[in-house]
Amino acid sequence: MDVGKDCDDMFEPARAQIPLGIIPAGSTNILAHTLNGIQHVLTATLHIIMGHLQPVDMCSFSSPTKLLRFGFSCMFGFGSRTLALAEKHRWMPSNQRKDFAVIKTLARLKPEECELSFLPSKCLQHVVEENGRKQERRKHESSDRWQKIQGHFLNVSIMAIPCLCSMAPRGLAPNTRLDDGSIALIVVRNTSRPEFVKHLKRYSSVKNQFNFPFIETYVVEEVKVHVRTETEHATGDDLNPIDSGKKNYPWNIDGDLLAWPSKVHIRVHPQLITLYGENVNAVDNPKESCSCL
Repeated sequence: MDVGKDCDDMFEPARAQIPLGIIPAGSTNILAHTLNGIQHVLTATLHIIMGHLQPVDMCSFSSPTKLLRFGFSCMFGFGSRTLALAEKHRWMPSNQRKDFAVIKTLARLKPEECELSFLPSKCLQHVVEENGRKQERRKHESSDRWQKIQGHFLNVSIMAIPCLCSMAPRGLAPNTRLDDGSIALIVVRNTSRPEFVKHLKRYSSVKNQFNFPFIETYVVEEVKVHVRTETEHATGDDLNPIDSGKKNYPWNIDGDLLAWPSKVHIRVHPQLITLYGENVNAVDNPKESCSCL
């Protein structure tokens, strides 16, 4: 994507001009499931044939010195450590590998010490008409609009789309939409293992998975994550940071495992890309759950 400088001296990506079609071919297919309401190749193909276009928000992920990548969702903590462990056991069948990674990560459950700064959704950009097209304009917000929380967190999720999948029919972030220009920030503070498991099991049901005292949810447009964990673990620990010598930590970005530094800045870019599909409602009839829970 072409980028330029906006008034805050940060890059502003150019909007994609050509729509893209997503055919689900992986094991989870969160983006395709969210676009189509189902993980089904024929349904995705029909949306493309019939020309159903859906604007979709995207996030940019940046370190203090460079742009890292674009994506739709990320997890740090339990979600990234589980993926890191699963990637080390790719010789296992897919379902067994996932269950093994979840169980082992739960057995060695540990929080990360983080500082999170975020810009609430009250500061979202407004939409104006320009040359017959809608252009997003960011409002200038003073630094005192930023909020900050810190502590020991078991998991941090930052998602620009609902992230529907077979094991979370309501979505990993049911309080956001594909194109509403917001990010769902979901923070799971340190708690006991049984309470955390109760939270995880809620994803496969119709109950509110965030209705716990140790979970905080925010609707934001920017997030800055600063990992403060300094304790080094024994060499050979499967749940270690990927590169502790350089203070790089595992991140789960759209299901991809990446090693990133301790400071990451996430921004939402409203309707940055157009995909074939529709903004569907979450399914309230779960059919699949994690067998390990």
